[in-house]
Amino acid sequence: MLFMIKGIDEYMLPCMWKKTFNVDCMGCGMQRSIALILEGKFVAALYMYPAIYTLIAMFTFLLIHLKFHFKNGHKILLGLFILNISIIVISFLIKTF
Repeated sequence: MLFMIKGIDEYMLPCMWKKTFNVDCMGCGMQRSIALILEGKFVAALYMYPAIYTLIAMFTFLLIHLKFHFKNGHKILLGLFILNISIIVISFLIKTF
């Protein structure tokens, strides 16, 4: 299994924004962060892309909410969405400036 995970780097999509403008986008690092999670490097994944765990929580809750239709699920999803956007923008600004 570790052999398969090590080879995942060869199949990552390039960031067209970074190729075109030579500047990181707000999603740069997400693929590498997922690869680090699959390798078991959880802290390194957090440093690579700080919103990775809250994004995973949001999408997991979204799938569960679509199945079970929680009464206030939409409010929880909105809160998670705002949290994720905040983390992404703040970490992008810290990384850029």
